Amino acid sequence: MTSIDQETGEVVATSGRSARFNLWGAFLVFSTITLMSAVETKNQEGNDDSNARWTIACASISFAISLVVTALHLHSVYSSLIIDTRLEGALILMLATFWAATVSVVSDANGGLVTDDGDDNTTIVNANLYYFTWAGFVTVILLLVGYLRAVFGVDLAGEIQNRSSRLTMWGGMLACALVVMGSSANILQRDCSGEDPESDLFCRRTLFGVAVGAISTIFSLGVVGMKMATTTAPFVLEIIFAILLIFLNAFGVAFITSPKGPGTAIGNLYYFSWLSFLCSVALVASCYDDYKNAGANNSTGHGNESTDDVDVETLPQEAAV
Repeated sequence: MTSIDQETGEVVATSGRSARFNLWGAFLVFSTITLMSAVETKNQEGNDDSNARWTIACASISFAISLVVTALHLHSVYSSLIIDTRLEGALILMLATFWAATVSVVSDANGGLVTDDGDDNTTIVNANLYYFTWAGFVTVILLLVGYLRAVFGVDLAGEIQNRSSRLTMWGGMLACALVVMGSSANILQRDCSGEDPESDLFCRRTLFGVAVGAISTIFSLGVVGMKMATTTAPFVLEIIFAILLIFLNAFGVAFITSPKGPGTAIGNLYYFSWLSFLCSVALVASCYDDYKNAGANNSTGHGNESTDDVDVETLPQEAAV
């Protein structure tokens, strides 16, 4: 396989493996474990609903594709058929779509390939299927980012970092808030649809989870939108939102993950409630650091100006002496 040296313009030989070879190998492993866990769950529990069929189909297709792509990487000639081609890009985009849907159906509180309803709580009963589905989704997103960087020169991480400070943090906050809102809404629809939600402590806390997720989504989306459109956002507005979010998510963690809350069991709602709180803490800490650094820079600037004035004024006196 050959490539063009960006500095000399010469055609140089390269190895048959791309920088994404390790990611394709990891995705093959995750797809295999997900497929085996989904089949085992279906056989043991007799679960033949659409969620189980979709998960098995998605994992099977992903296993076949990743196996072929990984095998092609091992041959210096055949690797040119897939590496950095439109075919690889189309396959990665298709897999990303499949796994986004798979994560949704696997961890759905209503469906439950990995969950078991007990009393007021939902418990994960198939940890392999839960965690490796998420691992596969994250890996295919990394594959997509690596492909865009290699083929089109699109450095998503660099572009995001250059747009504005804390844009990545606010984007993470937005993602976590959406999961909290969606998971709480699913639980509310499943467990509290037959009665007045405000009449039961569990349902009230579930409603509070929906509200926490919705408010956090609005705040985060507003800041992300301003930063993407204008590369900045009013610092005062940003720090106000961050402070409000840290208090809101502190109460959210306390009520949602408590014994009578909807997120007391290990699952999406539990993890992302805590992640939302940690993101809000990181946002406040980052805003405080920027404020402190700005104050220090101003003090240094004023100190330099006063020193220069003193030197200029004392020079004539020293010369006269």
